[in-house]
Amino acid sequence: MREITAWDAKNRFDHLLDTAQSAPVRVTKKGRPVGVMMSVQQYERLRGAAWTRVTETVDRLAAEAAASGLTDARLNALLTDDG
Repeated sequence: MREITAWDAKNRFDHLLDTAQSAPVRVTKKGRPVGVMMSVQQYERLRGAAWTRVTETVDRLAAEAAASGLTDARLNALLTDDG
């Protein structure tokens, strides 16, 4: 991954935007990574992949809970200390 200092990113923002269109660019401040600039297309792809993983995980957990006999009523009781 290419890297640029925050100072250079500020002073050469057009260059940063152009570079980030082809690959993500790590931005550092005082030698420490503080951010990543990437294209909108790459961000949307990553966001979509993450959302897909989250929904698949929730669906899997719901199926496992149902298979174990966990109902909404039992879950509510457990969460309100009535169980």
